[in-house]
Amino acid sequence: MFKAVRRLGSFTLILFLAAIALAATHTIWLRWLGEYLVSAGPPCKADMIVVLAGDNEGNRILKGGDLVREGWAPKALVSGAGTVYGLNEGDLAIQFAVRKGYPVEAFYSLPSPARSTRGEAEFIVRELRRTGVHRFMLVTSDYHTHRSSLVYRKAAPDLPFCVVAAADPDFSADSWWRNREGRKTAFFEWCKTIANVFGI
Repeated sequence: MFKAVRRLGSFTLILFLAAIALAATHTIWLRWLGEYLVSAGPPCKADMIVVLAGDNEGNRILKGGDLVREGWAPKALVSGAGTVYGLNEGDLAIQFAVRKGYPVEAFYSLPSPARSTRGEAEFIVRELRRTGVHRFMLVTSDYHTHRSSLVYRKAAPDLPFCVVAAADPDFSADSWWRNREGRKTAFFEWCKTIANVFGI
């Protein structure tokens, strides 16, 4: 009986010390959790820019427009993987960019039936092959860059590409836990990242 109590006491003490260690180092591992989600680099010359769906704020489409304007690629393919009140997401994104001063000719709308990054990748890669693209640039939100780069590398192992991040004002890799939207973004992206590892 005494040994069981002692073991329980030792276990409780270990848990208590572990909790103190986690609390004392929380900024280090929380920052790592945020930084892991971001895997992007500088722009690269490409035949096509691919702007992924899933951004209702317009950060991705505007980043794609900037890159076309800077001459990195002649056009940006805008994925529209869904509708909002019956209107395609990609078409709405292009309309938003045009209102911001970007020429409509800079964009190419691609409505997609996909409901996941993996399904979207398979659909887009088929279109890239059909149009003779040999190198592309992937543009997505910063927190989405790591997972999307893994998905596209698997979907198109023979097509070179680079990944460029569109900054999201609600997410910062080194301080995402300080605001509610940042916490939600990190939580859901980590859930999707883990699901992707298991092919879910």
